[in-house]
Amino acid sequence: MATDKKNPAKTALPARIADNKKASFNYHIEERFEAGMVLEGWEVKALREGKVQLTDGYVVIRNGELFLIGCQINPLGTASTHIRPDAVRTKKLLLHKDEIRRLIGKVEQKGHTLVPLNLHWKNGKVKAEIALAKGKAEHDKRDTIKEREGKREVERAMKQRGR
Repeated sequence: MATDKKNPAKTALPARIADNKKASFNYHIEERFEAGMVLEGWEVKALREGKVQLTDGYVVIRNGELFLIGCQINPLGTASTHIRPDAVRTKKLLLHKDEIRRLIGKVEQKGHTLVPLNLHWKNGKVKAEIALAKGKAEHDKRDTIKEREGKREVERAMKQRGR
């Protein structure tokens, strides 16, 4: 993918705004989806400054629509005086109707849920990457920790060997 010749600032690769690092630790990720977000102006400005936290966020389906709950966007101090920013406002996610119908069927299965993985810019718009996930058991989380520590030990050994 190449950059835009007229505007080199626009690249084809999405720029990350925030990641939900807890999601891959707490859940087995099965499918990923990219959804648009309905945001207010002050929220977009705060996202440009990186004032967002996704770790407690989750996605619910109400009346055939997706909503992101628990995603905290902290307002800037220079926000307008005539609006009252709500940092934990429920945000609507935009996805094709057939994808939403498919997700409804999957989420109704026991143990499946929708979690936000990250927020990123794509063509000047904010997109949320959400995932259909299944919760990990406690022993699976311990296995994840053991794998991570094992990789660190290997990296340390390789680094020591290189010296």
